[in-house]
Amino acid sequence: MAETLFAFDKNNYQDCQTGYRGDKNQEYYLGDYAIDSGSVIDVRADKKAVGSCSIIRLKARTRQTFKRSWYHIRKDATDVVVLWFVKRGSLHINHSGGSSVARAGDFALTKSMTPFSIECRTDEESLHEALHVLVPAHLLRRFIPHEVSTGFSIAAGGRAFAVAEHIFTNLLEDDGELSESIAQTLAESALMALTDTIKDCDKLAPERQAITDQRLQEVMRYIDIHLTDPKLSTTMVAEACGISPRYLSLLLKQRGVSFSEHIWSERLKIAGRWLASTRPGEISIAEVAFKVGFKSPAHFSRMFKRVYQKGPREFRSEQLASSRHNNSQQQDSFVGVNETLQ
Repeated sequence: MAETLFAFDKNNYQDCQTGYRGDKNQEYYLGDYAIDSGSVIDVRADKKAVGSCSIIRLKARTRQTFKRSWYHIRKDATDVVVLWFVKRGSLHINHSGGSSVARAGDFALTKSMTPFSIECRTDEESLHEALHVLVPAHLLRRFIPHEVSTGFSIAAGGRAFAVAEHIFTNLLEDDGELSESIAQTLAESALMALTDTIKDCDKLAPERQAITDQRLQEVMRYIDIHLTDPKLSTTMVAEACGISPRYLSLLLKQRGVSFSEHIWSERLKIAGRWLASTRPGEISIAEVAFKVGFKSPAHFSRMFKRVYQKGPREFRSEQLASSRHNNSQQQDSFVGVNETLQ
């Protein structure tokens, strides 16, 4: 359920500087925030937290300004990126690289660790509305490894922008029907769709995929498809991708792993998920070992214990016990609800 982050009118708008970060003074980041006086003053922000992200819908009937300087950054080193979907009115962003304008239907991006100022203007009907998402910078770097400058803006007419905005809007309006894990998965899917489109924009210098990146992508795709083949080897992958085993090793170094490290790690992840979701009578540990590509159950057990700090049998028992405990709690809750209703 979305909560009110702040609401300002003619009686309290002059207190916006001390109230825009919410009751706990934890949302957004430090800066100089101001609301213009006028015949009608109505500024409201509703917020929903999804994992480490915050989805905020801002509606206003008057002009607002916000400025973040090096002074604010030194006092508050909050490192987040704000993704803006402008619905009504416009955003005017000034930054070290110049200025940009995002109008209704556009997408814009600001970053808390670089100075900028932003002006939220209303449209001809004196309305401003924007949906914006605060994303920790380290999380966004999972999708966009290179830097995107503050003030980046683009017409959000593409399908990916519409899908991302639709997901974020539905997450904001969700009344608790979605579980936290599902909500986080949807938010990450929206970020993935959005950032893929941003990366394809001509305004980003590192847009063109290097030959080595293409080769690495081909290698990783082939490995994923043949991951459970016990015969999988550097020679097999290199031949299939038309490169030498030495070049294959150099490509994998870009990911910071060797061929064997990557293979064992991915196989053990699959095995862990398999063991956590099955019972001994459904599939044995030896069968799991062979099906994920290990030639020997003993080798599988040694490798599994090295990663999970416990053998596969103990791991499965703990996962099953945990699952039974959770199911029991859910059943108790269901019984309690029924008794209440009766």
